[in-house]
Amino acid sequence: MSIVSKLMVVAVVMVSLMAGGCGSKGGRVDNLAGPAPANKAAVQPNKDGTIPSGTGVEKEKPAAGKANVQGKAFYDEKPAVGVQVKLCKTFSQYMNGCGGETFTTKTDDAGEYLIKDVPPGMYEGLTVQVFDTPFYVFATAGFISAAKYNIEDGKTYFAPDTNLFKNDLKLVNPKAGSKVAGTGIEVKWDAYPDAAYYKYSIHADSSSGAETNYDYINKRVDGTTASLDKPLAPGNYTAKVEAFNANDRKLSQTSQDMKFTVTGAPAAK
Repeated sequence: MSIVSKLMVVAVVMVSLMAGGCGSKGGRVDNLAGPAPANKAAVQPNKDGTIPSGTGVEKEKPAAGKANVQGKAFYDEKPAVGVQVKLCKTFSQYMNGCGGETFTTKTDDAGEYLIKDVPPGMYEGLTVQVFDTPFYVFATAGFISAAKYNIEDGKTYFAPDTNLFKNDLKLVNPKAGSKVAGTGIEVKWDAYPDAAYYKYSIHADSSSGAETNYDYINKRVDGTTASLDKPLAPGNYTAKVEAFNANDRKLSQTSQDMKFTVTGAPAAK
């Protein structure tokens, strides 16, 4: 897997977190009666960078000398069922992801998970897989990506809720690998299920001569098309579109390889 794929993000998780064509075939999103609701509040890290434990009802008491980790995963505010969760002793966003001692489990029919018999200590990764894709979201719930988790002896660590998002939003124009003129660019994408609005960004590769226009960064659009009314300088760019539901939960984004090239001199500004 490429470094970019490992950075997905997500979640989170998570992510970041997190690459192209990531549908949810084989994954389940259930809305069962009685599952624990999603926590909408962002979790702020401690001064030492660790994510504080939340509160909740323990599914099981930790074994002597061990600890448990418990949490919930959602997609579109519904329980994400049967998705893989990993707790990693070490984590590198730029190398191979999880490292050291790793604990793996899956969410149940309520989107909840329990990792048992964890040796107390500091852990650098808690990730939730995006259904049956190679991508994941970090279980941090806030503005940060990877984080540290202090797992204490005899206690259950309650992780922040993980809200998954996919990477299968389809960009129609400009197409990946295309070459376009710097003026009259229209960004188009397919409508996404349950999306209430979208945000698009045009990121510039400055090493190619491209220039960032901040009017085209995280720009909200209620439809599925956006016209760039200012020209782009020649160079390489990446188009990114994100879909959100009515409660501002991210549902999907375009893959990370939506790169295109602007050729020729732009029109006068």
